Amino acid sequence: MSEWTILCDFDGTIALDDTTDTLLDRFGQPGWEQLESDWREGRIGSHDCMAGQVALLDMNRAELDAHLAERAIDPAFAAFVKAAHSNGLHIEVLSDGLDYAIRTILGRNSLDWLPVTANRLESVGDRAWRLAFPNASATCRVASGTCKCARASAARGARKRVLMIGDGASDFCVAEAADFVFAKGKLIAHCRAREIPHAPIRGFADALELLPGLIEGKPAAAPSPVPVLPNPALA
Repeated sequence: MSEWTILCDFDGTIALDDTTDTLLDRFGQPGWEQLESDWREGRIGSHDCMAGQVALLDMNRAELDAHLAERAIDPAFAAFVKAAHSNGLHIEVLSDGLDYAIRTILGRNSLDWLPVTANRLESVGDRAWRLAFPNASATCRVASGTCKCARASAARGARKRVLMIGDGASDFCVAEAADFVFAKGKLIAHCRAREIPHAPIRGFADALELLPGLIEGKPAAAPSPVPVLPNPALA
């Protein structure tokens, strides 16, 4: 059995877009943009930002489910999961997003058996919602709803080595706690700036090519150059 645990971000990594952002664009009431700005400027953490934004969603369950049915995942993710499991690697989804959305989208792709650590979306009326934070930590350095670093620490204790796969600001902290990173999007620049051991990827097709090297204990760079996106401070 491999000693690697793979912790994989969802929004922008497994999912092709940010599910919460698409919900806010479609169902968010006025005020969610200001919360987003406050978070990007560092005035609040993602815990308070997400709690406030979810409280501004105006949608019923049917509208939520119909919207989630339109969301797509990386076409190579299922093959990556199959290859990881066939080689004895443990893989789980680690997200600061919405558990219901994640499980619904994974379920449409026959992947809802994967372990998911995320914030809990709760209905409080026909068109009202709130967010609970079962994976928050009072000591979280970046005040996230889901403390990804705490999960990485627990995973390392159980299996010794952690691979993080992510794309944005919610993955910056945990990337520094992981043993190796498959970095996508703005996480690439962060890993380069902090000299974090990583391989830049465009998606799970690249990650699948890199998997044999990881299993052999020789993680290396991606098969071909990957461009770095601007504004690495933004998610």
